Amino acid sequence: MKTTSRVIAAVLIAGSLAMTGCAYNSSSADVYTASQAQREETVRMGTVESVRAVKISSNNGQPSGLGAVGGGALGAVAGSAIGGGRGSILTGIVGGIAGAVAGNAVENGVAMRDGVEITVRLDNGDLRAITQSATGEIFRAGERVRLLSSGGVTRVTH
Repeated sequence: MKTTSRVIAAVLIAGSLAMTGCAYNSSSADVYTASQAQREETVRMGTVESVRAVKISSNNGQPSGLGAVGGGALGAVAGSAIGGGRGSILTGIVGGIAGAVAGNAVENGVAMRDGVEITVRLDNGDLRAITQSATGEIFRAGERVRLLSSGGVTRVTH
């Protein structure tokens, strides 16, 4: 197999592995799963106490390993194309390690999205904090909001 063909094959494999890790589980107040649609929700009213920006990790801080495997394969192929003989083996190993580290970092970065933690004082006096994806809907302290709850999922909306 020619070096160019190996590089193209590695890029295709790494790309397809990376794409399988892109499944998106939303924690947005605007996104409902099919099983959540047309279900009755409990509505509670309250006042926003505070809002803070947070990051939400869709992989729970545990990368699938696909980024590291794809990056490692791509790095190894690219590294082995440099030099000849034993130098090719050494650069392949170094390229594989560097690619794995870079692929893992990319996977973790892609898994992070912006979110908000909204603390709400309910009308009955209870205090609740709900974290959800940032959708552009702005929440400010003192605003009246609705908490929609069903099946263990609570959303804050205006």
